[in-house]
Amino acid sequence: MRTVATGVLLLSLTIVFFGAGFQVQAQPQKPAKVNEQELPEDYVVRVNTNLVTVPVSVMDRQGRFIPDLEQGQFHLYENGVEQKIAHFDSAERPFTVALLLDTSDSTRFKLKDIQDAAIAFTEQLRPDDRVMVAAFDKRVTMLTEATSDRRVLQDAIRRARTGGGTSLYQAVEVIVGERLNRVRGRKAMVLFTDGVDTTSLGATYERTLRQAQELDALVYAIQYHTYDDAVSQSVSSGALNTQVTTSKGESLQTAYARGNRYLNLMAARTGGRFYYADTLRRLTEVFTHIAQELRQQYSVGYYPKNQLVNAEQRQIKVQVSLPGVVVRARRSYLFKPAHGKPERQ
Repeated sequence: MRTVATGVLLLSLTIVFFGAGFQVQAQPQKPAKVNEQELPEDYVVRVNTNLVTVPVSVMDRQGRFIPDLEQGQFHLYENGVEQKIAHFDSAERPFTVALLLDTSDSTRFKLKDIQDAAIAFTEQLRPDDRVMVAAFDKRVTMLTEATSDRRVLQDAIRRARTGGGTSLYQAVEVIVGERLNRVRGRKAMVLFTDGVDTTSLGATYERTLRQAQELDALVYAIQYHTYDDAVSQSVSSGALNTQVTTSKGESLQTAYARGNRYLNLMAARTGGRFYYADTLRRLTEVFTHIAQELRQQYSVGYYPKNQLVNAEQRQIKVQVSLPGVVVRARRSYLFKPAHGKPERQ
């Protein structure tokens, strides 16, 4: 059996959502477009000292964003009971985005194209949005802390270099636990990878999913197709009749299936979105869509009237006092009582 060290691709930026029971394909397929009715029933929103925050998109029937809405036009219900909105951010408020770029071996022939797409993404954000950039192979490297200076961001992305190994879980843990958790206000992580981890030490699949879910941020996961490249590399090395494995000794199919599930869950549990990019052209389209969505979201928050001590699943419904609109928002969250009395505004 010949072992191929699968270099895994990844760019990352963060967010809040919850989903379970995904079906996983050995070779991930491009997902169909998901509408509001298809969002997971167990969509989770983070509760911080009992403040529940809900990202909301409001569009007309043609899918065009409706700007300039005010707090009084939003109505929010928990388990059918209307809640008092204690927090409201308009769509014009800036974001802090963490862009996580996988620079493992498998990106070496496509790195410039990936860098071009990443730079184009930063240029589509608003001038006052800030971006931090990190790259990882076996190690995790911060290329720049959060900044709105586009020249600094471009230089940082161009400094990324490929290397061996893929510490995906380690990279997520660093960004979530040491960077984004210190950021106040609206924030997101954009994560670009095939999802296969080969060299993380300490950080794990389950722990990083939990850490991302607890962070008040969106995670947009972009899975780039590297399966065929890995198989082709094995065939060119003379392993045509042997099972292709990762450096951890597991089959490539198993590793990619786990990666697909991980990225789906990462997006779902943080309220973000999962995208599949099988070409660099598709990657550019995905980055454009993410930048547009970040520009077009409101944020509403409330302190639940029901402060029972039990942890439980609660349903959320957001309505807007405007005819003919489509409202996209999370549909449920897990209530976890905070210690002491909730903060009031």
